[in-house]
Amino acid sequence: MKPGLEAGARHRHSFRVTDAELVPTLFGGTAFPDMPQVLATAQMIGLMEWCCLEQMRPFYDDGEHSVGVHVDVDHTAATLPGQTVTVESEVESVDGRFVWFRVVAHDGVDQIGQGRHRRAVIETAKFNERLVAKRARAGLEG
Repeated sequence: MKPGLEAGARHRHSFRVTDAELVPTLFGGTAFPDMPQVLATAQMIGLMEWCCLEQMRPFYDDGEHSVGVHVDVDHTAATLPGQTVTVESEVESVDGRFVWFRVVAHDGVDQIGQGRHRRAVIETAKFNERLVAKRARAGLEG
């Protein structure tokens, strides 16, 4: 990872919620079909990860990316389709290939979530090699 990403650095990412991000659509619509038509917690977490990933992206060396490795967040308010969620991330610390973030999400009316997220920088080629090996061990070839 290139130098420059430091504690205190902030980023903001916004996304307009559509029907595709609602609770009843999770797992192809089979798991929670009778749940309220609100932003799914899993989708809110995804938006938080997206914000942190975008904050890290300018610091990747060639062949690098990052993956989420820890999430500890609260989801405290419902968000309706059509509302825009804005996530703000702040780097807490950079420790080698691991980056800790504070994250806060707001839907223009309420703070909907907050917490911490950690990402790990990966070498994409090596990561993909491990996936190929795991695919074979899992019997998923062909």
